Amino acid sequence: MIKETLEKIKNQAIEELGEIGSVEALESFRVKYLGKKGSLTSVLKSMGSLSPEERPIVGQRANEVRAAIEEKLEETRASLAQKFENMKLASETIDVTMPGREVSLGKKHPLTTVLDDLKDIFIGMGYSIAEGPDVELDYYNFEALNLPPDHPARDTQDTFYINDNVLLRTQTSPVQIRYMEQHKPPIRIIAPGRVFRSDSVDATHSPVFHQIEGLVVDKGITMANLKGTLETFARKLYGEDTRLRFRPHHFPFTEPSAEVDISCFNCGGKGCSVCKGEGWIEILGCGMVHPKVLKICGIDPDEYSGFAFGIGLERVALFRYGIDDMRLFFENDLRFLNQF
Repeated sequence: MIKETLEKIKNQAIEELGEIGSVEALESFRVKYLGKKGSLTSVLKSMGSLSPEERPIVGQRANEVRAAIEEKLEETRASLAQKFENMKLASETIDVTMPGREVSLGKKHPLTTVLDDLKDIFIGMGYSIAEGPDVELDYYNFEALNLPPDHPARDTQDTFYINDNVLLRTQTSPVQIRYMEQHKPPIRIIAPGRVFRSDSVDATHSPVFHQIEGLVVDKGITMANLKGTLETFARKLYGEDTRLRFRPHHFPFTEPSAEVDISCFNCGGKGCSVCKGEGWIEILGCGMVHPKVLKICGIDPDEYSGFAFGIGLERVALFRYGIDDMRLFFENDLRFLNQF
C-alpha cells in the first residue's frame, strides 16, 4: 500500500514540475513534497506500521523516489534560470545601429571662470596662491588686522560667530596674516576663497560670497607699486583703455587706504545704466599695509613695507556678464548656467 502511494507521489510530482514556470512556484513545490510536512515525509512517518521485513524495502524505495524528485527539481531549477537569463539578455539587447544618446557634459560655473581668469592675471605678474580655513579664529580675522574688540566689524549682526573665539571668516585677510607669520619677505600672494557675513539675501548681497585679496611685502614698496599693479590688472581684465580712480578711504589694516573705481567698460566713462550715469564703477579696496599689522606678524615695519587689496569676485562677474542679480549665481538654475 505504501509502495503504491510512493509511486503515486513520484508521478504526480514529476507531472507538476513540468508545469512550473517560476522560481517562487518551484519553492512551493519543494515544500509541498519534500518539506518537513510534505507528502513524502508524511508517508515515511507511517512506516512504523510495517513489518521488520518490509521496512528496508519500502525505505529504499522511498529514498529512490526522493532522489528522483530532487533530481527533476534541480533540472527544472536550472531550466528556469536559463530561461530567465535568456529573457533578460533579450530585453537588454543593444542595437548598435541605433544613434547613441547625447552625453550632457558639465561646464565651469561663471564664478569659477572669472576666478581662473583673475588667477592667471596675477600668476602672470609673479604672484603665488595662498589658502586658509573658512572657520577662523577671532585673532586672525580681527585682532591681528588692527581691529580692536570694540570695532563695529565685530558686531554679531555682521559676523557669524560659533563661539566667542571662533567664527566664519568675514574676509580672506586672515590668510595674509597666517602667511606673513610663516614666511619671510619678499611676499607676493593672492588669497582667493569664500567669506561669510550676516547679510540679508538680495540682488547685491549674500551671506556667502567670494573674495580675492592680494598682498605684497618687500623692501621699498610704495603706493606707486600698488597703483601700477592695479592698473595692469584692470587693463588685462577690462581692456587697455581702462582708467583707474583712487578715492581716499579708511581700512584699519591699511594706511593710507583707498577705494578704486574703474572707468565704465560699457560706456567708456560717458555715463550709462551700468555705471548709473557716473562713468565710474567701484571695483575694490586697497592700501599700504599698516605698520602695526606688519609688526604683529613679526615683520620689521622700519625695514619692510607692503600693499594689500581686496576684490569681490561676484562683483567682477556681474560686470563682465552684465548680470543684475547676484542670487542667480547660487540658485543652480540650468537655464541661467547653460548660458556660460
